[in-house]
Amino acid sequence: MILLSISISLVYLILIWRFVYGFGKIPDFTLKNLEHTTKFSVLIPFRNEAENLPRLLESIENLNYPTHLFEIIFIDDESTDDSSEIITSFFKKKKQNFKVIPNHRLTHSPKKDAITTAINIAEHEWIVTTDADCFLPKYWLDSFDEFIQTTNTACIAAPVTYNLEKSFLNGFQTLDILSLQGATIGGFGIKKPFLCNGANFAYTKAIFKTINGFEGNTDIASGDDVFMLEKIAKNRANELHYLKCEQAIVKTNAQPTWGSLIEQRLRWASKTSAYNSTFGKITGLIVLLMNVLTISVIILLLLGCFPLKALFYVLVIKFNIDFYLISKTATFFNQKKVFESYMPSFFIYPFFSVYVAFLSIFKTYNWKGRTFKK
Repeated sequence: MILLSISISLVYLILIWRFVYGFGKIPDFTLKNLEHTTKFSVLIPFRNEAENLPRLLESIENLNYPTHLFEIIFIDDESTDDSSEIITSFFKKKKQNFKVIPNHRLTHSPKKDAITTAINIAEHEWIVTTDADCFLPKYWLDSFDEFIQTTNTACIAAPVTYNLEKSFLNGFQTLDILSLQGATIGGFGIKKPFLCNGANFAYTKAIFKTINGFEGNTDIASGDDVFMLEKIAKNRANELHYLKCEQAIVKTNAQPTWGSLIEQRLRWASKTSAYNSTFGKITGLIVLLMNVLTISVIILLLLGCFPLKALFYVLVIKFNIDFYLISKTATFFNQKKVFESYMPSFFIYPFFSVYVAFLSIFKTYNWKGRTFKK
């Protein structure tokens, strides 16, 4: 058991160290105040987002990008509240090209259907997706535009984090998303892109059509972002990039309760078995094994079946390498205050992660008032 523990710990150490190394290989992108040239179609699927829309709409109004260079397409996924009315009322007297359209459902994935529906009527070649519960930074589209002008790219993954609040649950989730963003950026840095976030994702209509859109994974409700990333990485890897730019960071809200957090993570877990990326699957397995190991050695120590010194080595390795990756990510996102929650989160997370992984094998999940199977 000791030998196995050391082996898993070392493999985990090497994996996370590669992400740390890759993170540093992606240079920070700085805006140079270039003339705006790219035209964008911004797609925002929504379902019952009346509570979150005012903040999103305010951030859209404050975008620096010229309004004649982008349109916004809101896709209503059968909302039962007044979300559509809020959007229409907001733009009524504003000089902004916008549409609110109904989702055209064809598959088991509402969001993929929404994006496909919007792309079919989008006026511009570059598509940018985000979510209705997000807050967009002022120079969001400027960042994409300058990156497109200076890089040979047809698909761009960009940074997402949570709004930082003074609660342990928020800190717990923020540490988690920072670790995911660290792995995302690190994966791009070592030429193994396997993660992205649809709340801040851009690609051309041409590449969407080249890979036949979401064909091949429409039976899975979530994963509109990662599955597309995998297909592009396989077919057009040289045109796939990460926009590591502070002015491009999109923020969203963390889950308000542990129950809603578990439902969210069940939704995320539902797509992992369908991943095509070998590297992504291996990464997920190593992380899961490390979390299982952490729990196991703690239990064995309490039962007197595992030496304290060996447990110390396992925890020190995980504690320090996790901290190193998250600290680099937190620095980029300017969220170092989140480390107030690091110590308790470090011990809770393995139990939470393994619990969700186990639960996902048997349980359906609820999202936006709907029940989905794995």
